[in-house]
Amino acid sequence: MLFAVGAGPQVVGVGSFDNWPPEVRRLPRLGALLDPDVERILRLRPGVLVLHVSQEDLRKQMERAGIRVFAHATGGLDDVPRNMREIGALVGRAAEAEEAAAAFEQGLAEIRAHAAKRTQPRTLIVFGHEPGTLRAIDASGGIGFLHDVVTLAGGENVFAPVKRESVRVSTEAIIAAAPEVILDLRYGQESGSEEAAARERDAWNVLPAVPAVRSGRVHVLSGDRFVIPGPRLVDAARELAAAIEK
Repeated sequence: MLFAVGAGPQVVGVGSFDNWPPEVRRLPRLGALLDPDVERILRLRPGVLVLHVSQEDLRKQMERAGIRVFAHATGGLDDVPRNMREIGALVGRAAEAEEAAAAFEQGLAEIRAHAAKRTQPRTLIVFGHEPGTLRAIDASGGIGFLHDVVTLAGGENVFAPVKRESVRVSTEAIIAAAPEVILDLRYGQESGSEEAAARERDAWNVLPAVPAVRSGRVHVLSGDRFVIPGPRLVDAARELAAAIEK
């Protein structure tokens, strides 16, 4: 988000798992959600520290040190442009942030309008399972940005009645839900090969009773953009809409 609102040159350090845009690869790594490197952060003397709202201890340490904190939280899709505007204002990039947030919203509106012209297939959104098998399946429930973006892209989430962001589901529950489309999101695999994607698609063949499997509408989509609630969700939504439409 900082780079999207024009504040890239102001960024002096990033999290251990940040990989976009490419410029972040040259910046110091300052730990992650559970292991922030407090000493290194303090040595950099940042004017603002962006952290997750759950990092309460880190927030208190930074405030005692006189460092301003932006504690972000993303539940639904609408939180993304709101966060962009707030963080832009905080770092002196309000105009650029407004432009970026408006472009994000316009992109989503175009995808929504296109999806509204067709029927919504029953869709299963999976964002985790053991590689090559259908063990430990984590799916999107009926709240959160993943549910929002797939619904916007034209899918009807089969687990929408479950009001949680994530649901650990069994193969029996998937058979009962009878999805017409399965979106299998494989993050942390930006350079995943087509052979690897084919192996993941083949794993679903053990469920021939599921309509999506029977009709060949199991789509393996690799990349962090699908599971990180940031500006690239517009690109992710376009790819999801195209997959749902196939």
